[in-house]
Amino acid sequence: MGKENENVIKRKSRDFAIEIINLYKWLCEAQHEYVMSKQLLRSGTSIGANVAEGVRGQTLPDFYAKMNISLKEANETSYWLDILHATNYLPDNKFEPINSSCEEIIRILVAITKNQNK
Repeated sequence: MGKENENVIKRKSRDFAIEIINLYKWLCEAQHEYVMSKQLLRSGTSIGANVAEGVRGQTLPDFYAKMNISLKEANETSYWLDILHATNYLPDNKFEPINSSCEEIIRILVAITKNQNK
């Protein structure tokens, strides 16, 4: 994987973490939801943390291990977003843009991890 692709996932996952933090604050303040939103905060910010570790990894297997963890965290984040939306804590106008960002990150991570056996 080239440096340019690494920068894309690193930037997108960092930006996504900021979106998740802001959504967490809104869920706590406006919706008084603290349990599921904490799970969302944990998994949503973990994506970028693992990407950052992977990009700085010592070996290629380290890199792919962290990208796989990031993908798992992104899938978990997608789950929490869906649950919060289905239970009416997240209205469509808040859900759709952040869910779209999450799906994009998942697609990128799937593409990255698909290359690990080549």
